[in-house]
Amino acid sequence: MNQYSPEIASILGASRTIAVVGLSAQSTRTSYEVASYMQKHGYRIIPVNPTYAGQQILGETCYPDLPSAASALAAQGQRIDIVNVFRRSEDVPPVTEQAIAITCPCIWLQLGISHAQAAQQAQAQGMQVVMNRCIKIDHMHWRSQQRLTPKGLR
Repeated sequence: MNQYSPEIASILGASRTIAVVGLSAQSTRTSYEVASYMQKHGYRIIPVNPTYAGQQILGETCYPDLPSAASALAAQGQRIDIVNVFRRSEDVPPVTEQAIAITCPCIWLQLGISHAQAAQQAQAQGMQVVMNRCIKIDHMHWRSQQRLTPKGLR
């Protein structure tokens, strides 16, 4: 998906829980800023970062990996809708494998992050893949489009 698309609108509209892989506890980091924005707009943020495992980030328990996070959410009757990745491109394949293992419907690689083979692997498993895009920017665009759309036409 290269430009803002109906698929991105669908992902953002249908999702409620975002696992942020590589989320930093430092408020000056981009991952924190983006996750905080998404949380303020109604999404539940699940931090995933082995450095901060067991600690709180944005009021949520941080998990060392996606399977741990998914297991904890399943115990609450919830699931991860989007795996949002803030890791180097070369670190994407193991994250993708974990996202597939937990049957997450979408993996979203932030700006500057892409991995064609991992994307193909995820798509082959039925996942939606967004690469090299900022979820915050796309959410801001989506919200502005919703405000411009008359209620009767949605």
